[in-house]
Amino acid sequence: MSENNMKQDNNSSQKTYGFWAFTPILVFLLIYIGGGIVFTCMGMETPFKQIPREAALLVGIAVALVMNRKLNIEDKVEMLAKNAGQTGVMSMVMIFLVAGAFSGVCSATGGADSVVNMGLTFIPKHFLVSGIFIVSSFLSTAMGTSTGTTVALAPIAVAVSEAAGISPAIALAAMSGGSMFGDNLSFISDTTIAATKGVGAEMRDKFKMNFLIAVPAAIIAVIAYSTVHVSADGIGEIGSYNFIYILPYVTVLVTALMGMNVLVVLFIGIAMAGAIGLAMGSITILGIFKACGSGMSDMLSIAITCILIRGLIGVIHEYGGIEWLVKTVLKLAKSRKTAEYCIAFMSAILSLALANNTMAIIISAPLAKEIGESYHISPKRMASLLDIFGCVLLEFAPHTGSMVLLTTLAGCSPVDIMAGAYYAMALGVCAVITIQFGLLRTKEEKAFDMKKERA
Repeated sequence: MSENNMKQDNNSSQKTYGFWAFTPILVFLLIYIGGGIVFTCMGMETPFKQIPREAALLVGIAVALVMNRKLNIEDKVEMLAKNAGQTGVMSMVMIFLVAGAFSGVCSATGGADSVVNMGLTFIPKHFLVSGIFIVSSFLSTAMGTSTGTTVALAPIAVAVSEAAGISPAIALAAMSGGSMFGDNLSFISDTTIAATKGVGAEMRDKFKMNFLIAVPAAIIAVIAYSTVHVSADGIGEIGSYNFIYILPYVTVLVTALMGMNVLVVLFIGIAMAGAIGLAMGSITILGIFKACGSGMSDMLSIAITCILIRGLIGVIHEYGGIEWLVKTVLKLAKSRKTAEYCIAFMSAILSLALANNTMAIIISAPLAKEIGESYHISPKRMASLLDIFGCVLLEFAPHTGSMVLLTTLAGCSPVDIMAGAYYAMALGVCAVITIQFGLLRTKEEKAFDMKKERA
């Protein structure tokens, strides 16, 4: 790039690269997504896991460090580390790790199995598929992970569908939709944490905003799934459950809704699940430590990715990329409505490209925050849009790990499962309606809009 095409920063010797500031991210995407596509064409199993995200990110970071020769390498490394170690990032990582510990202990003590079995026990056979959706919704809300819900429920959903004489594809689609519902609303979901911390929103406020969009979509999905014909007389023998094992999940939900700090909430949940497990003899003290470690290990990948991505985004910001993108998007965002569409589009496209909604939200959040602030969009609204649209397109992505698991279990194609993704369809439509007709605006937002119209 010629010197004439670069602006000199008034306060430093670094260059403003504009669009080219995103070169490190583009290199990362080319390696990670491009490699996944190549390995898919080669017929390899888990093609998008052949090149780890973290390794691809290191290449992107190397590119960022090579760029801008007017800064020495020490300054660029400091810039990367400073942004990667921001308070918000470290807070997010802490929550990820403790949330993993909570899920690990609850699963080890039998809490996840109790949630599943209790739900299936009370499901009327005529509402079997919608019941699977409801159980999946509750479990994912409690566990805070769509992936964990899929792993726990998918085999059960297939077995139940076969016993009831229905297509495994529609049962798994319902299960997957329910896992998305809970992932959107859960206080301990990585997408919720990433979205709220990324734009500076309160989890409780974001929950209320998402609830008003997700619940109508869920009702539509339940009605749609209730029309599926069940030919069998029963669903076979369901395992036992004990409500006491479910108490930690309920406690986490209630205390989080009360506004208690999420880390405190999670520690209470861990202590409660461990105490119940010890009292019931389902786990030992050593087992609790091992379960905590195992759960935290499951979150290490996303924690490392979060740190590296935030550091890289910070460097891109310093190189002028964020400023360029915001100005470009603002040219398209002629109004609050188009600004919200831009936020939704960024999250959705990145989620589809990366096959990971949490990473897409981490990347989109700083951009969404700047766009949202320009149009006085409340943080909870920004977080809600990021989370919702970061999930919707993933239900129609054939290259995600969850879709590979589902198609393997059901022995069908991704298209069969996509056709039954009623909740994802309804959620997308409901969210678009709120954007198109300006719904769910706060009093402050309405006052700002009225003031702007008068001006």
